[in-house]
Amino acid sequence: MSTWEQLASLPVEIERYDLEGRELAFSEDFVRYTTVITLRGGGEESVGEDVVYDGLDHVSFQSAGGALPLTGSWTLGSFAEHLSELDTFPDPPVRDVSRRYRNWAFESAALDLGLRQTGRSLTEQIGRELRPLNYVVSMRLGVMNATEPETSERMLRVLERYPSTRFKLDPTNTWSDELIAELAASGAVDSLDLKGQYKGTPVDVATDPELYAKLVEAFPDVWLEDPDINDETRPILEPHRDRITWDAPIHSVDDILALEWEPRTVNIKPSRVGSLAELGRAYDFCAERGIGAYGGGQTELDVGRDHIQYLAALFHPDTPNDVAPRGFNSPQPPDGMPESPIELEPARTGFRLA
Repeated sequence: MSTWEQLASLPVEIERYDLEGRELAFSEDFVRYTTVITLRGGGEESVGEDVVYDGLDHVSFQSAGGALPLTGSWTLGSFAEHLSELDTFPDPPVRDVSRRYRNWAFESAALDLGLRQTGRSLTEQIGRELRPLNYVVSMRLGVMNATEPETSERMLRVLERYPSTRFKLDPTNTWSDELIAELAASGAVDSLDLKGQYKGTPVDVATDPELYAKLVEAFPDVWLEDPDINDETRPILEPHRDRITWDAPIHSVDDILALEWEPRTVNIKPSRVGSLAELGRAYDFCAERGIGAYGGGQTELDVGRDHIQYLAALFHPDTPNDVAPRGFNSPQPPDGMPESPIELEPARTGFRLA
């Protein structure tokens, strides 16, 4: 049976749902908002997290309350089909991809609820065990959209407290030759997110072939995520194409098949894929083709981070998963953070950690 076939027939009873906002200020210029969705039914409740990036979309969603027609007796498959026919945005979203993020929040909550009502955990449902989860800490070294040169200070602060930490860094056009050499010498970098597939967003990085050339030489063993492949960068990147991996373009198996070069590994973000059916298909496809996978987050502030850790520990625990514990989202990570790899403990029932 495919992964989705193991889930689609799971019964789920929904009586109502509630919404609750979350927020975290990273700086004066960037506040992260998410919405926790709680489904209730059959004496149980479950949660999912909507990681839409635009605050206006959360305001209108929370203001509308539990207005969507979700009550009833479903299977997970029929619920997903019903959900796909609804417009879950009271007002048009700022970005169309946000529809996938919200869909994932509802489907992940429905999976949790169906499992809790059935008295089973996800590990039991699909016959897999959680294994120790390897993670990397993802960060941009400087303030977003800043023009002053970046330094290693932020990364070094984490390393001083958690010396075994591995990192996924966002290079920018302010990186100096000295900084590149310092970061490479640290030996703590597993991935470089080049942000070449983002256009018109706060995290855009203008494509600089000279920077690409410096990075591929200074970091000969790290993954190169989301480069901008054009006539100027292709000659630089092609000799290193086995190290190139993809995140932003990947919403489905079809997107993997459409890549110019078949990847050795890809970032499979459940919220970006947006549905359990397509997520299961992506996991199955990568396993069949021998393509590696790693998980990625969307700066979750609540249960959404638990969900992606759970899935990564089931399907690809040994890869550089961008699913570090939520505390690393904070400008100053707290004491007592679990170091990689993490031993996760599933709850007795549901799609959740104990």
